[in-house]
Amino acid sequence: MLSSFNEDLSQKTLICSTSGHFFIKKGEVLGFETDTVWGLGCLPDDELAADKIYEIKGRDRTKPLILMSNNIESLLRYTSYVPEYAKILMDKYFPGALTLIFKKNTRVKDFVTSGKDTVGIRVPAHSGFSILCEKIAGNVLATTSLNYSNEPPVPSYEEACEKFGKLATVINPKTLQNFESGEKTKNALAANSPLITGVSSTVVLCTGDEPVVLRQGDVYI
Repeated sequence: MLSSFNEDLSQKTLICSTSGHFFIKKGEVLGFETDTVWGLGCLPDDELAADKIYEIKGRDRTKPLILMSNNIESLLRYTSYVPEYAKILMDKYFPGALTLIFKKNTRVKDFVTSGKDTVGIRVPAHSGFSILCEKIAGNVLATTSLNYSNEPPVPSYEEACEKFGKLATVINPKTLQNFESGEKTKNALAANSPLITGVSSTVVLCTGDEPVVLRQGDVYI
């Protein structure tokens, strides 16, 4: 029974419906594993939850969140223009440890991007995270790393619970594997998900004539 996963899935209140979808309450912040580092996120239209993320981390309000999903299509709905070279990068490295920054459209809330006119997007190569996104409305989360600012991200579910279990809904990645995934998630992860690397994603600005690497991670372009 899906309802039996409510307690095991997290330490708080992420609710699973009988249809197999998750309902995230207004103001709810999630902690989750990805292919790079543990993340902290919320629905991209929930300003109360986004504010909590900044408060939990002690994060500089001038630093934007990025959008992550289990599929490219859901993320492109938040961009205004995607250059041809960026399409090549997405074809080659999504899903994976690459964040691309584009000009945003009016769908993106200013509280997600710190008032900037750009938005970062990424599709992690992680089956648990992909299932999580597949099961929520819109398939997209506004995210950042799960850590206190100027400290390294937490390395494990146990440490995530210890440090953030009273501040966020920390999701057990093993429990997510019990849920059936749809075709988009299965297709995106056909090559299997790597173990969490502990290295943040490469960040590339894609607003000009050529890509500009803003942060180097494991992906080299």
